[in-house]
Amino acid sequence: MAQAQMRRAVESGVPDNKQYMHPLLLKNYGNWKYHDRPRPGVLHHVSHSGDEVWTVRAGTQRQMDVYTIRKLCDIADQYAEGHVRFTIRSNIEFMVSKSEKVDPLIAELEKSGFPVGGTGNSVSMIAHTQGWLHCDIPGTDASGVVKSLMDDLIDEFRNEQMPNRVHLSTSCCEINCGGQADLAIIVQHTKPPKINHDLVANACERPAVVARCPVAAIRPAMVNGKPSLEIDESKCMCCGACYPPCPPMQINDPEYSKLAIWVGGKNSNARGKPTFMKMVASGLPNNPPRWTEVGVVVKDILTAYKNDARPWERMADWIERIGWPRFFEKTGLPFTKYLIDDWRGSRANLNASTHIRF
Repeated sequence: MAQAQMRRAVESGVPDNKQYMHPLLLKNYGNWKYHDRPRPGVLHHVSHSGDEVWTVRAGTQRQMDVYTIRKLCDIADQYAEGHVRFTIRSNIEFMVSKSEKVDPLIAELEKSGFPVGGTGNSVSMIAHTQGWLHCDIPGTDASGVVKSLMDDLIDEFRNEQMPNRVHLSTSCCEINCGGQADLAIIVQHTKPPKINHDLVANACERPAVVARCPVAAIRPAMVNGKPSLEIDESKCMCCGACYPPCPPMQINDPEYSKLAIWVGGKNSNARGKPTFMKMVASGLPNNPPRWTEVGVVVKDILTAYKNDARPWERMADWIERIGWPRFFEKTGLPFTKYLIDDWRGSRANLNASTHIRF
């Protein structure tokens, strides 16, 4: 008798999450009646079968050592029911089936340094790129910017007092792995790369570097009798994309690498189509370890948004309603010609939305 052919393993896509789910979540998958938020940081789900699940959300530092992971697992085993999950913004969530387990769990998390919050209309934990710890092209340390900002914004994470969700992100280079956010901090290089021509031939694959440039500003050249590269500075937009494949093209500079603030981006289709961010502040000092000037601008923008936006307005919705002149007036930010957005490519790609307009 012919042997049945074994199914080939699927080696792409995400793993099946159901094998790790809390038993009550698995039992009632797709059968929820309603959910509410008893307090900031806690979600309460009720199914049609009558089962109830409380989810406690706590913030983490994202880049975690083994000690921290073991500590979170110990808390899950002792105070929760052994099941956890991580959100896309690096929060950790503990699920319990009894309401009396919620308060002891929260007390232990806060005692261990993991703030509880981030649900509802609050400031989210900041999504960020790797920074100096892992990435090979950072102009700043995204993790450090997150730490300094969240020290100032921790009360807005713990409470639900914003008009709507506020997603924040930081990016250590202009490639912007942090993605779109209501408010983002992104590196802003202001000078083209400095090329060490003695090292290019040995360290760089020149065709790959030329192909990497999005504006065709790099071309092969012979310098001092050696194969090298040259930059057309009239085309260069100082993005830094050439630095990863060719470290001798150094673009990071303590004087000319600054930080910029962008606002009004979002990825979701909820209540409106996705939007790109717009730059509203530039040339802010990149001064670790506290980035004081960046913190002042971020808090001014969030304060104006909190005081003036209507309930359920995201940052982009608020700006669209009051207009850009009023935004700069309310936030106290100076407006310059460098903040004018004259790019028109979004006319085509931002129409890819589930929102139909007639």
